[in-house]
Amino acid sequence: MSDAEPRPVPWWQVILLGRNPKVTAIRLLITVALVVFGWKFLFVPIRVTGPSMLPNFQNGQRRYLNRLAYVGAEPQRGDVVAIKTSGMHNLFMKRIIALPGERVRIVQGMVLVNGEPLDEPYVPKRQPWNWPTDRAEWRLGADEYLFIGDNRTMPMKDHEFGVQRRDRIAGKVRL
Repeated sequence: MSDAEPRPVPWWQVILLGRNPKVTAIRLLITVALVVFGWKFLFVPIRVTGPSMLPNFQNGQRRYLNRLAYVGAEPQRGDVVAIKTSGMHNLFMKRIIALPGERVRIVQGMVLVNGEPLDEPYVPKRQPWNWPTDRAEWRLGADEYLFIGDNRTMPMKDHEFGVQRRDRIAGKVRL
């Protein structure tokens, strides 16, 4: 072998580092940065706490919050979302029941939206809730959504539910 010819790269180096170790290192750093950014800021892990979303979501389960779900789309009825209460460290996980501009009333445990009973296949027990049956009808504002947990057998006093503005929705719960 003469001095002008490049030395052959050992096979183990090609497998571990590629033919150009500098390019491989740069690609690895970019990949790690993207993964860390994605899991830290885009897909936030959350833990289900409490019985308000039973039986669909169990206490202690881990889920992921997709913070980009509503960048190009609006939240829809039936979506399970995380609602910001005080920043991204304290979130409520609830289901969207009513959309902006709709009229809502709760009568004997049945949610009425614009006077029609709401079809809720995610609520397994269709029994009157331990909630007041004479809740007056209210109209949601142009930027408001109504959220309720799936466990409708809990007494109303133990349930966190209500109307929140669109900017309080942190993202859509996945997995």
